[in-house]
Formats: sequence, structure tokens, C-alpha cells
Amino acid sequence: MSREAILDYAKRKYDTDPDYPWGKLSDYAVLRHKKNNKWYGLVMNVDRNKLGIEGEGETGILNVKCDPELASILRKENAILPAYHMNKEHWISIVLDGSVSDEEIFHLLDLSYDLTQ
Repeated sequence: MSREAILDYAKRKYDTDPDYPWGKLSDYAVLRHKKNNKWYGLVMNVDRNKLGIEGEGETGILNVKCDPELASILRKENAILPAYHMNKEHWISIVLDGSVSDEEIFHLLDLSYDLTQ
């Protein structure tokens, strides 16, 4: 799944425009609630070696908040990792390489939105 598809979904479903709070990391897109400003998603590109993934270069990931029990189950799947650079009990990183279906990614983004209201 592409970052554009995620950002388009967030705009259509939640009327969320991405926020780019870090000048140095200008491609890191934060998805925030309009009412409380809490994050429910973070789209970024990260070096594979920082994620423990084989291969060279960067890969796209989506960080979402997740119930800890569900997160522990999901982390057993390929392409779902402990969250990069966030609380690893309550957040997961989804590798955007096609290993996780679009439907599952959107469902997890919806769950994250609900958890952060």
C-alpha cells in the first residue's frame, strides 16, 4: 500500500490532513484527530536495518495505536513489528510492502482512530 492511499483514506474517512511537524524529516506524516490533536497514525520511511528487516535502503511503514493484547498477536505476523520509535506495548508498525492487505491496514487505522479519541 502506498502512503498516498493511506493519506487519502484518512482524508476521506476522518477529514484528516497530514501534519509534517519535523523539518528535518519532512516526509514523516502525522495523522491527528481534529478535536483533541492526538496522533492516530504516523507514515514514514525508515531504514530497513533499523527495523531488523533484511535488505538495503528504506521501507515505508505506518505506526498505529493498538490494544496490547491484539498487538501481541499481530506481531507474530509477517510485516507487523513493534512500533518504531514509539511505545512498543501500545503501538505497532505495519510495513507497507504489500505483505499486509489494504483492508487490514485500513481496519487497524480505524482501530487506532477509535483508541485515540
